[in-house]
Amino acid sequence: MGNARRLWLLLLTLGLFLPGCAAAPPDCARAEVFCVGLVTASGPVDDQALNQAAWEGLQQARVLGMADWTAYIQSAERRDYGENIRFFAAHDYDAIVTVGGPLAEATYAAAERYPHVYFIGVDQSLPAEADPLPNLASLAFPEDQLGFLAGALAARMTTTGKVGAVLASDAWASMRRYGEGFRAGVAYADSAVEAVVLYHNEVEASRSLEDFEWGALTADLLVDSQADVLFAAGGQTAAGALLSGAARGVYVIGAEADQYPLQPAARPRLLTSAVKEIAPGVILLVSAAHEAQAGKGGFPSGVLPGGVGLAPYHETAALVPAEVQQEMLALLDGLRTGVIQTGVWP
Repeated sequence: MGNARRLWLLLLTLGLFLPGCAAAPPDCARAEVFCVGLVTASGPVDDQALNQAAWEGLQQARVLGMADWTAYIQSAERRDYGENIRFFAAHDYDAIVTVGGPLAEATYAAAERYPHVYFIGVDQSLPAEADPLPNLASLAFPEDQLGFLAGALAARMTTTGKVGAVLASDAWASMRRYGEGFRAGVAYADSAVEAVVLYHNEVEASRSLEDFEWGALTADLLVDSQADVLFAAGGQTAAGALLSGAARGVYVIGAEADQYPLQPAARPRLLTSAVKEIAPGVILLVSAAHEAQAGKGGFPSGVLPGGVGLAPYHETAALVPAEVQQEMLALLDGLRTGVIQTGVWP
């Protein structure tokens, strides 16, 4: 390990990387002290997206008395994953939250290695052919439902009768669920509306999430072909589509987290975002780990379904008819209760 890396981890140990906190952490090895660490797959903890939602959930859990100490490590690259998780385990943290699908394998390996630590994988599923572990809970989200909501709203808001989705590679199962869910939502709301779903399959899957230019150009192509509502998911690729679509004057719908604070230039045309309710899921699982550590309950291991919802309409609220807003609430309730099925194979 390089000197800079060692110093960085030392500073983290002393608590100096925690916002508003300069005190040294308590002794996490003590039975009465419950410590939780968070590791990101990429990006900062204040990314206004998945990382931030998970971190805010962890902070709320601490306020509610479910954790005595929390800290985070921001991964710079994939080879850091195992080391970052081991750092918390070596310092006697009771639970470790990892954020993002790329961390799934490293999280599973660590859960096998440290059976006394509770692991919470956010936006993750178990690695292929892996058996559930009693100390690992993976929080997975039904992207097909999110795509379904976006598709139904798009179908209700179009005036041209054509809508589109701009997505990262369908080599990602989550992107495929978004896309097929979008098709299903459009058909459910109005079978006469044409839905065009375009995946970024021209590059390797990981790069398909980072292609702002492709997202923007693809959005332009859809607008040129008369699509007047666009849904986009997949990192910077989606950002390019949202900004380009909004600049062309069509409605846009975001995904994952509320895109309103992330994309200021798109705000006047941003209808809403189909969001993953990460913070509530993190709070529930940290609470379960805390109770299990105290011998007051079991830990819900395995792959657990996370909640979904729609972000506020913000600046476009007056442009979305009241009856459409009510219909979206009814669809969301139907999806949550299982009354409405997307028909997309998970």
